Amino acid sequence: MILVDEPLWPGRGRLWSHLVSDVSYDELHVFAEMLGTPRRAFDRDHYDIPEFRFHSALWLGATLLPSRELAARLRATGLRRPKHLSDGLAPLGGHSAP
Repeated sequence: MILVDEPLWPGRGRLWSHLVSDVSYDELHVFAEMLGTPRRAFDRDHYDIPEFRFHSALWLGATLLPSRELAARLRATGLRRPKHLSDGLAPLGGHSAP
């Protein structure tokens, strides 16, 4: 399932949402491509999407969740990749949940 939080995160003069999958990175990459989000917006385990793509994400079927619940769901699936455990390289496809 694709999950998204409200666009509440400021950066570069706009507000951003987090887009994640609780199934696999593959599912997330396919959804992001349908949304028109470039791969460079992928950050370890999520996509940062600008506010102007938020309603399109909902229209395409993303489920809106509060940020804390979104992060909890991501951790529960084993797909969470926190910065302190990351080698600095984001997975670029092919990695799915076990």
